[in-house]
Amino acid sequence: MVVRDQLGRYSFRGKQSETDILGIAEDILQRRLERLGTMTSPDQSAQFLRMRLAHLPHEEFHAVWLDNRHRVLAIESLARGTIDGASIHPREVVKAALRWNAAAAIFSHNHPSGDPEPSAADRAITRQLKEALTLVEVRVLDHVVVGAAGTVSLAQRGWC
Repeated sequence: MVVRDQLGRYSFRGKQSETDILGIAEDILQRRLERLGTMTSPDQSAQFLRMRLAHLPHEEFHAVWLDNRHRVLAIESLARGTIDGASIHPREVVKAALRWNAAAAIFSHNHPSGDPEPSAADRAITRQLKEALTLVEVRVLDHVVVGAAGTVSLAQRGWC
């Protein structure tokens, strides 16, 4: 069992599952992001998104919504799929961006296979989302693909 004290620190009691431990790690990273208030580097966002997505047995597509100063407004799951895909609809992504009044976004999804190499479909949806969000003046800063073997930033490869 995981116990959180009044100061927000965690301690372990009994047997812990991998899911419990990863949930605790995600919570710690989320609180760190909330303290910092911004996503300042691709490495920082990749580390957080890897903790959030790498362990999932199905594909999920997430967005980190940011304001003009790249302060985190929200982090949300936009789609849940199967072991080899999740359907992303640009219209729904634009609606979410407007709901949060976002100025920028970092997208991420996991590959349950463990291989973080972006597919042609990953590159295509990134292009579509970027085009759709440009119309409402929301910048797409990155799309991070997460696998057990690590992460790949489409922005670092010049594809975003």
